[in-house]
Amino acid sequence: MSPEKQARERGKLHKRLLRLTGEAIAHYDMIGEGDRVMVCLSGGKDSYALLDLLLTLRSRAPVRFEIIAVNLDQKQPGFPEDVLPAYLRSLGVPFHIENQDTYSIVRRVIPEGRTMCSLCSRLRRGILYRVADELGATRIALGHHRDDILETFFLNLFFGGKLKTMPPRLVSDDGRHVVIRPLAYVEEADLIAYAQWREFPIIPCNLCGSQENLKRREIKQLMREWEKRHPGRVENIFSSLSRVVPSHLMDRELFDFSAAQPTGAPVPEGDIAFDVDPVFEAAPVQVATIQLTTGSTATS
Repeated sequence: MSPEKQARERGKLHKRLLRLTGEAIAHYDMIGEGDRVMVCLSGGKDSYALLDLLLTLRSRAPVRFEIIAVNLDQKQPGFPEDVLPAYLRSLGVPFHIENQDTYSIVRRVIPEGRTMCSLCSRLRRGILYRVADELGATRIALGHHRDDILETFFLNLFFGGKLKTMPPRLVSDDGRHVVIRPLAYVEEADLIAYAQWREFPIIPCNLCGSQENLKRREIKQLMREWEKRHPGRVENIFSSLSRVVPSHLMDRELFDFSAAQPTGAPVPEGDIAFDVDPVFEAAPVQVATIQLTTGSTATS
């Protein structure tokens, strides 16, 4: 690829990431005037990109907000503790490094050979909530992206029996903080390309020896196969998460089915359960027709 074409492609990627991140922030009212945003920086591509994009958006936003980067040093053996401070100083970004030996706790509690991610995540979350209080943060920003949200949806669907995923904005477990995911609309592939271009000093998340959750890996592979065989399917599924029709599901807490009574007026999106799906109606179909005059069969 020529330098000129590479520069164009990188420019388009940057604009797309800024647009999608800005749209997610606006759609879910993630950041407002005077907010102090605590960006949780793990050393992975997603959180680096989140910080980078928020810094750019802050310089262009019509509202004023602060950014402080926070890293939790969990004392995994071999963790390069100088990498993040050096990077953040080079940017001139205020930061806080929280030192907590959760690694030893997880190793003591989780049996050998079992994944440590779940307990590690819970411990990390509780510590970050406390740090947010101490720093006066009004928002806790996490680097989860579109693919994370979809994978979590399928994990809950297939293995948890729930229609549930990571929301773009929510109240924290302790009821005291607002957690936001500004990268909710961004595809992981774009973040990989962005990290390579920006040359972020990536710190791998395998220092503890834990393996990636096997079920999540399975879902990742399923989504890759779908996108390869049926381009657009994954995007349609993601779009469906924001176009929910409670009256056409089965959650009695979400919709009062006993209150559904005839009114004599048409109901938008009423009982269409037996209608032919317009997607299938639009698909090309080979239809056999009988030519009565000649007795021959043709297709159209």
